[in-house]
Amino acid sequence: MLNGIRRFSALAITAAVIVSACSSSGASPSPTAASSNGMSAAPSAGMCVTGSITSGGSTALQPLVDAAAKQYVAACQGATISVQGGGSGTGLSQVSQGAFQIGASDVLANTKLSTPAADALVDHIVAKQGWIMVTNKGVTGVTNLTTAQAHDIWTGKTTNWKGVGGPDMPIVVILRPSSSGTRATFKKIVLGGDSELTGGQTLTEDSNGAVTTAVSKTDGSVSVIGFAYYIDPTNKAQLNGLQLDGVDATTADMSAGTYKLSADGHLYTKGEATGLSKAFLDYMMSSAIQATLIPNLGYGPVVH
Repeated sequence: MLNGIRRFSALAITAAVIVSACSSSGASPSPTAASSNGMSAAPSAGMCVTGSITSGGSTALQPLVDAAAKQYVAACQGATISVQGGGSGTGLSQVSQGAFQIGASDVLANTKLSTPAADALVDHIVAKQGWIMVTNKGVTGVTNLTTAQAHDIWTGKTTNWKGVGGPDMPIVVILRPSSSGTRATFKKIVLGGDSELTGGQTLTEDSNGAVTTAVSKTDGSVSVIGFAYYIDPTNKAQLNGLQLDGVDATTADMSAGTYKLSADGHLYTKGEATGLSKAFLDYMMSSAIQATLIPNLGYGPVVH
């Protein structure tokens, strides 16, 4: 049993993943490079620009940005793209301050930044993304949560899985920090803006990858992760994925609008994008990414 648990994991996900033509790295349990095998498509010669940029922020978007960056620099000699996590709030604040050239976010800039700072950023919507509620494998008999059931779990009204048809087992809610776009999106769409429970049977983890590990190892736990993490075969084998209101969490349902826990994926620049930032964002909107890489990594295209 877990009583009064709260754990803040190290910010390992924010360590830069420097991408070059001959070297790539990523932190488990993020989706692996194998997820994009057979999907590589080089940018056109005219799209290649030399230089060095950093993109960081949303860990829900990180697998997509990282995979696209690897493809880009593999084909464009002299280009280096560093891809970091840290959460949507970090991505927005760092691009606003000039530390990142591209800030990845699950939410609009004006939800995390003051009006002058938010107004200085330019929004580039590059994908549709979805999230899925997941439980530890020991939580049997629960395959679906209604919005009302999920609300009661996350706000602390329901504290045992037997209350929603599961085993007699305490519920451990694994949350994200306040800077997280995943947390903000779930709070808006599923909780109706209500605050999550604090203290008690909760943990806090700082990235989608860290949440994936925590749920797989914590008895009675439940949380929310991005599709890209859930569909990775290694991660999926360790988790139970849940329907929301009886609707499967799939990219098809997300794209059709029948699965509601989804939102746009934003890449922000401070002012209009220039140089390598512009070239990479143009590549993100190309068919190589929109028609091939995006659906295979568990996202939805914005260009059809």
